[in-house]
Amino acid sequence: MYEMAKLYFRYGAMGSSKTANAIMVRYNYMERGQQVLMVKPKLDNRDGERTVLSRCGLSAECMFMEELPTVDLTPYACVIVDEAQFLTKAQVEELVHIVDDLNVPVIAYGLRTDFQGNLFEGSQWLMAWADTIEEVKTICWCGKKATCNARVVDGHVVKQGDQILLGGNSQYTSLCRKHWRSGKLNE
Repeated sequence: MYEMAKLYFRYGAMGSSKTANAIMVRYNYMERGQQVLMVKPKLDNRDGERTVLSRCGLSAECMFMEELPTVDLTPYACVIVDEAQFLTKAQVEELVHIVDDLNVPVIAYGLRTDFQGNLFEGSQWLMAWADTIEEVKTICWCGKKATCNARVVDGHVVKQGDQILLGGNSQYTSLCRKHWRSGKLNE
């Protein structure tokens, strides 16, 4: 029987090891002698031009999502997308094309929502069109499952500002919904 490729969306709050997972999936494919294409949106320049870097120190070379339509994907066993929340609807449509028309599986990793609790454009369309949606879990300081991303300014949770402000542990933390709503960062 002919196996059809799938579009996977693996989402999680900040600090849930999404990038580390993506790099490990890439490693597993490569260890079995298969080629993998790692991509990220050009907007994400925190870790260098063509690098994805996890908080735990894993890194991998990548190309930009914006370059993907020009690439011959026939040698690749899989396409892995990091920071998929920053994709546009058209870019998610490109991923659908890769899966449906080229039969190459795509695994996209990203945040579901921003610091205000709103869906990112890329996440919205991945939630709508992905064949498989999986949560990468992490926990709040209280021990409950963290589902929300909080932006922290001067030690306080803020809910105003631009949707995209690239940053890491110093500007964002993941909280359970209760503590995100209350803005409580610790006991």
